[in-house]
Amino acid sequence: MDNSNMSYQAGQTKGQAEEKGNQMMEKASNAAQSAKESMQEIGQQAQAKAQGAVDAVKNATGMNK
Repeated sequence: MDNSNMSYQAGQTKGQAEEKGNQMMEKASNAAQSAKESMQEIGQQAQAKAQGAVDAVKNATGMNK
C-alpha cells in the first residue's frame, strides 16, 4: 500500500468516525428533547390536578361564589 493510499484510507476512517459521532450526538439530543417534553407535560398535568383540587375545596367550602 503506497503512502497516498494510506492517507486516503486514514481520511476515510476519520470521516466515518466523525459521522458516527455526529449521529450519536443527534440521538442523544433527540432523547434529551423528548425527556424535556415529557417532563413539561407531566408538570402541566400535575398543575391541572392541583388546580382541580383547589377548585374542589373552594366549591366544598363555598369560597367559589
